[in-house]
Amino acid sequence: FAYPLLNLARLSFDETVDGGVLVETWSLASYRELLSDAFYGELTLNSLLIAIEASTAAMLIGYPVALCLYRTTSRWRGLLIVLAIAPLLVSSVVRVFGWLVILGDRGLINALLASFGLTAGPVRMVYNWTGVIVGLTEGILPFVVLGQLAGFGRLDRSLEDAADTLGASPWRRFRAITLPLSLPGLMLGWMIGFIISMSAYVSPRLLGGGRVFVLAT
Repeated sequence: FAYPLLNLARLSFDETVDGGVLVETWSLASYRELLSDAFYGELTLNSLLIAIEASTAAMLIGYPVALCLYRTTSRWRGLLIVLAIAPLLVSSVVRVFGWLVILGDRGLINALLASFGLTAGPVRMVYNWTGVIVGLTEGILPFVVLGQLAGFGRLDRSLEDAADTLGASPWRRFRAITLPLSLPGLMLGWMIGFIISMSAYVSPRLLGGGRVFVLAT
């Protein structure tokens, strides 16, 4: 694990000549170009914003799912966890093309909106920032749920039962006990989603339609 990271760090000090060939040396030329070019700054900012938005959305969507899976005593718990991560069995490219069909101008969502008379024309949900966030959120959701499950170790049902016995309302019990104890899981899931989103290529490239630029693209 450490060797490829150290090797990549070493390569960052090489110089690039015509044709993209790396010349082995010790130089800060690449770092000077990175810091002085506004385009790289824009790409970095776009990547950060997309990663923050997608990982936050996945964290909020996945939290009730992970909490339910963690608490359930059903004999089908293992199957339910498998179902939660089942999207990983399908290629990310295939899933993105599925979102193109669902979110497209003539897709399922626009057809429903038009049938209820809610829109006069198609709502653009692909080849823009919105499409990238939707596709990326769905893509990282299984990882976020698994991360949250792994971080719920401090969650103790007996403390919630004690709060019930003392007359706490469900909202107060959640706010004072469940949420603070599950914060490590929330943050772990968010961090995993953020890391994956920062390096995502397929969703920004296809759902962005060449209009959303990030570091990976």
